Amino acid sequence: MPKDTLAILLIDDSSEDCFLIAQAFKELGLPHSLNAVHDGVEALSYLHTRPVPDLILLDLHMPRMGGLEVLRSIRNHQDWRTIPVIVLTISNAEHDIRESYRRQANAYIRKPSSPDEFVNRLRHLQAFWTVVALVASKSPFR
Repeated sequence: MPKDTLAILLIDDSSEDCFLIAQAFKELGLPHSLNAVHDGVEALSYLHTRPVPDLILLDLHMPRMGGLEVLRSIRNHQDWRTIPVIVLTISNAEHDIRESYRRQANAYIRKPSSPDEFVNRLRHLQAFWTVVALVASKSPFR
């Protein structure tokens, strides 16, 4: 995979949401490779056997192993702890938001109801991370 292609691991048990997310990334036009797994057990297996992704999109409420447990495992693993993890879920529960950030999620986004709204959120997120990367590249502490 070319270095300018973003390798994304999507962890979500909803086939419909996976399709929506894949379509949104295509519409965004960002060069990417999107791999989807459908629960936390599959996610950890993927991470142990495949190249480390550049970004993880993580649903919280899944069978077998939930997103908060996956997030804890990611942050406790030396090779994975620096991967940006964006929690992408329908939950608006204060506990889920608080626990996600406590376990060091990089962002928490409620799943939008339409593809257009999701593309718009991705554009805002892309702009934010572009600025973060620019600031980090100019930091005297690098």
